[in-house]
Amino acid sequence: MNLEQLTGFATIAEIGHFTRAAERLHLAQPSLSRQIASLERELGVELFHRARGNVALTAAGERLLPIAKRMLADADTARGEMAELAGLRRGRVRLGATPTLCTSLVVDVLAEFRDRYPGIDIEILERGSRSLISALAEGALDLALIVTSVSSEGARAVLEREPILSERLVVVSAAELPDPFARSGANCGAGTETAAGPPISLEQLGAVPQVSFPENYDLRVAMDAAFGAAGITPAVAVEGAEMDAALRFAERGIGVAVVPAMVAVNRPALRATPFAAPVADELTRTISIARRSDMAPTHAAAALQGLIREVADRLASLDHGLVSRV
Repeated sequence: MNLEQLTGFATIAEIGHFTRAAERLHLAQPSLSRQIASLERELGVELFHRARGNVALTAAGERLLPIAKRMLADADTARGEMAELAGLRRGRVRLGATPTLCTSLVVDVLAEFRDRYPGIDIEILERGSRSLISALAEGALDLALIVTSVSSEGARAVLEREPILSERLVVVSAAELPDPFARSGANCGAGTETAAGPPISLEQLGAVPQVSFPENYDLRVAMDAAFGAAGITPAVAVEGAEMDAALRFAERGIGVAVVPAMVAVNRPALRATPFAAPVADELTRTISIARRSDMAPTHAAAALQGLIREVADRLASLDHGLVSRV
């Protein structure tokens, strides 16, 4: 058994087709077929059901796949460690982050990291927190920025989490259009004042048409729970929009959107309005750096983790009351 065989096996399992897997690996299809046949002979089992060009894993293939992924991840780690014997002049780091963090915190982190360590390659995986936790457990990531409230029972024992920021949710609307909450009256509770005006209540938000995220979004789950607990049925302008689309829709005045505070930073086309207490304290989330506790970080991963802490400290020092250090 060798790494080339395992790479071919894992790629076929992912794509479900020999020819397309061979194209991705830049191999001739017969060469890839011979690799798999050799691997099956060595292991004494069939790894794939083959039918009309499409393939599916056998029971043996399903057992081998997570083992193969771990072995390939360990090989990548070994290559990275050897490359880093020359210092941080070359190497690679694999970072996972949620979509909202990719449009905020991660942008600043990567820009500075590239300036400091131009020889280090960076791979980004943009997924929800649950998927990132699974990728960490499989060894496919070095670090992940996740929402701490999301957890995976099976992965908890092998993950180390470092909370770095507590972030409030805000309501974004088109900055060039009249404030949709201006007619709602005066301040309805204690909170953090911004240029957008006084904080708003959940009832005020529910009366204004909103751009709603897909049902599997953590933000959507949190807002549905908040509205449900308050007995409010919110007005919806658009449902099922991903983050980038939701921000664009809000900029055009199609509806307002509830987003993490960092997403609204440096977006002059958007007005960010905070919630009033006590809702403001309830609609928060904690951002954490996660990594495998049973694997020592590479030099590149350790440098990236340190830079994430630096950027988090700077964001918390802006003193706008919406993002704070944990």
